[in-house]
Amino acid sequence: MLWTTWWAWVAGAIALGILEMLAPGFIFVGFSVGAAVVGLLLFFGLAPSLPWTMVLFAVVSLAVWLVLRQVIGVRKGQSKRIDIDINDN
Repeated sequence: MLWTTWWAWVAGAIALGILEMLAPGFIFVGFSVGAAVVGLLLFFGLAPSLPWTMVLFAVVSLAVWLVLRQVIGVRKGQSKRIDIDINDN
């Protein structure tokens, strides 16, 4: 099946990485890293069943997203400041 082939997961990771470049904001990075981790595990022969593969993908994706949110996200008490008014000419 397609979910047990390593190259499909790696191709998905590459596609999600490209999509992240087109839609910045660290939205797809977690999914991309999760797919790459699953692809690497399948490449090395560690092939869990489909439910465990999906759980692994979800856990790794969530962990990467949370880490990126802590490292790069807006800090507590910090607000975004806008200095330019688009209505001024």
